[in-house]
Amino acid sequence: MSTGTSSMVQALNRALRRSLEDDPKVFLLGEDIGPLGGVFRVTDGLAKDFGADRVMTSPLGEAGIVGSAVGLALAGYRPVCEIQFDGFVFPAVNQLVTQLAHYRHRTGGLVSLPVVVRIPFGGGIGAVEHHGESPEAYFAHTPGLRVVCPSTPQEAYDLLGQAITGADPVVFFEPKRSYWVKGDLDTDPSRPTTAFDSARIVRPGTDVTVATYGALVPVALRAAEFLAGEGRSVEVIDLRSLSPLDDGTVIESVRRTGHLVVAHEASQSGGIGGELAARVQAAAFYDLEAPVVRVTGYDTPYPVSRLEEDWLPNADRLVAACDESLAYA
Repeated sequence: MSTGTSSMVQALNRALRRSLEDDPKVFLLGEDIGPLGGVFRVTDGLAKDFGADRVMTSPLGEAGIVGSAVGLALAGYRPVCEIQFDGFVFPAVNQLVTQLAHYRHRTGGLVSLPVVVRIPFGGGIGAVEHHGESPEAYFAHTPGLRVVCPSTPQEAYDLLGQAITGADPVVFFEPKRSYWVKGDLDTDPSRPTTAFDSARIVRPGTDVTVATYGALVPVALRAAEFLAGEGRSVEVIDLRSLSPLDDGTVIESVRRTGHLVVAHEASQSGGIGGELAARVQAAAFYDLEAPVVRVTGYDTPYPVSRLEEDWLPNADRLVAACDESLAYA
C-alpha cells in the first residue's frame, strides 16, 4: 500500500508495474518502451525489472503492434500496447476496428481479446502536426471497444488497472498535458474504486451541469470556481468512460440543474458532445431550461503550436457557455 502524491506518468507506471507483478500473462509492446521508457517515460524502468521478453520494444509500425497483440491475446496473454502519439494510431485502425472489436461477436461470445491500447492524446504541449489530435470519437463509434480517459493520477492508476484485468479490448486515452500534473495517489488494493464504466461527480452544484473528460476536467473546475464567485453553482462531471457512455449520471444531474454544457478538445462535429446532448434531450427534454451548449475544438485540422491555445477550449469559453445557458429565456 502507498499513499501520497504522484504525476499521471508515475501513476500509470505504477499501474503497469503492479499488473506485470500480479499476472505473468501481462505483456507490454510498443515503440521505444524498453530501455528508453517510452517518449513520455511511462514505462521507465519496467524493461530493466521485467526483461525484454515482457516489455518489448517494437519496430515502427502501429499495425504490427496491434496485430501482434491480437495474436498474443488469442494465445492467452494480456497485451498492453503503447501508441507513441495520437496521430500515429491510424495505421492500426484496421486491427482495432475489424479484429479487436469483433472477436467476441464473431465467435458467439466464446473468445474475447483482453488487449489495452494506450494512446497519449490531445494538445497543449506545443508539438508538431499529428502530435495533438483527439481521435476518441472514431473508437467510441465502434461497438465492441471500450474507450476510457482518466483526468487525474488516481483515475489513471485505477482505470488502467481495471482495463488490464478486464475481459474486453480497451482503447485507453491519456491526456498529454495532464501527464506531469500531480495529485493524490492511493495504491491500496482494498480501496474502493469507481466502476470502470461510470462517470463521477467531481464538484456538486445546483445551477448548471458541465460534463467533460481528460485534461478539460481541471479547466472546468477553474471555470466553476470563477462562477462560484458570481453566485453560480456549477456541477462538474468527469465522464471517464466514453464507450460505454454513462449518460445516466449526466441525465440525473441535468434533472436537478436544468442546464448542460459539454466540453471536449476534439472538433465539434461528430464528437462525444453531440452524442451526449442527443441522449440528454431524449431522456430529460422537459427538465432542460436551455439548449445544450457545446464547448469544443473547432472543425479544422489541429493548428500549429503557436495557435493551439486559441483553438483549445479554456476556462473563459466555459464560463461564457455557462452564462449563455443560464441566461436563456
